[in-house]
Amino acid sequence: MATKKAVQVISAGTGRRKTATARVNLVEGKGDWKVNGVALEDYIQSEALRDYLKQPVAISGYDMSKVDVVVFAKGGGISGQAGAIRHGLARAIALADETMRAALKKAGCMTRDSRMKERKKPGQPGARKRFQFSKR
Repeated sequence: MATKKAVQVISAGTGRRKTATARVNLVEGKGDWKVNGVALEDYIQSEALRDYLKQPVAISGYDMSKVDVVVFAKGGGISGQAGAIRHGLARAIALADETMRAALKKAGCMTRDSRMKERKKPGQPGARKRFQFSKR
């Protein structure tokens, strides 16, 4: 039976966007990114979304060559999960190095994007749409 190797977690952060949640752990390693056990490039194929979720690293200048990023994402879609990963990564970097918090906050990486889908109201087909009005 294979035993799991103990991994030293440097920092952790939870990020959220819409209905997506991501737990981001920075662990000792050599710069690998894993999302739900899969390489980042395989999980998120869009290069624009990958660049978006890596913004906190570019802004802070955090040395990612000595750490691996291990992410557990659930809920929402790929775009929402990318936003949640970005938020969680910013929180983890700020926890690891407190001097980077101001730069991340100024860039908007520490702010949770709270925009959610509006709920459907009773007596109408959607959140805002109304059933067709008939005068007669």
